[in-house]
Amino acid sequence: MLSNLIQAVFLGGYYAMVACGLSFMFSVMRIINLAHGSLAILSAYLLYVLAQKFNINPFLGLLIVVPVMATLGWILQRYLLDRSAKGGELLPVLTTFGIAIVLDNLMFQRFGADTRSLAPYIGDLSWASYALPGGLFVGKLQILVLMTVIVVIGALQLFLKKTQLGRSIRATAMDPDTAGLVGIDAKRATAAATAIAMATVALAGAFLGMRATFEPYSGTPQLLAAFEATVIGGIGSLWGTLAGGIILAIAQTLGASVHPQGFLLGGHLAFLIVLFFRLHRNRDAILTWLRVRTA
Repeated sequence: MLSNLIQAVFLGGYYAMVACGLSFMFSVMRIINLAHGSLAILSAYLLYVLAQKFNINPFLGLLIVVPVMATLGWILQRYLLDRSAKGGELLPVLTTFGIAIVLDNLMFQRFGADTRSLAPYIGDLSWASYALPGGLFVGKLQILVLMTVIVVIGALQLFLKKTQLGRSIRATAMDPDTAGLVGIDAKRATAAATAIAMATVALAGAFLGMRATFEPYSGTPQLLAAFEATVIGGIGSLWGTLAGGIILAIAQTLGASVHPQGFLLGGHLAFLIVLFFRLHRNRDAILTWLRVRTA
């Protein structure tokens, strides 16, 4: 059981890596990016192409893919999401849903339905492990993922608090209209935030490809895991996202211990319990918001 819990913590680190960009983007623009999972799969395919055709190690490939995804995020925000936001709160969500459909089908057309993996291109890292006392083993890749997400979240927190652009992003997240009155370019801040979120998506896609297989329609399960980890940990809280990912993974592990098919059910149940608790706790604020929207 102890071994399963340790593995769950490391799995939670991966969930947090996937959810990090989703939480960061929502905290700034209040947009649930439904293309989040598809963009992670796109990153994995870009790394796969670099490894297969140009023999570039996936870790070195990140030096190319991360800037590419960040640039793509900037473009999507400036030319799609920013414009769709003028049409109301629902239109940006529908826009990201459309982006996900387009990406999924383009990847299917280009790569087909066969599953791919980055594991053959990273040597023994995908399966090698460290032996711990008590006959426990921890995978090297699992440790790398958890360490990476901790560093990424810590770096994002420092960026938001210590840099001028980070403070501009925080101000825009709180009140874009007031931020504009004090000289902050809200469009630039949101575009930068989206670019940063897409950079984390590239890391998530890389680790997905290294630890498992992927195919063009693998984005939906990644989006679901990211969304559940974000809600459990508290929407907009980066460290909360890490905690939410770990809680989600532990719930899945406990579900699997009860029934062989209870892995996903355990995670969904934990998500629903936290969701209902949050809705109940904030019911007065929600009712006030609904009255304002329908007035």
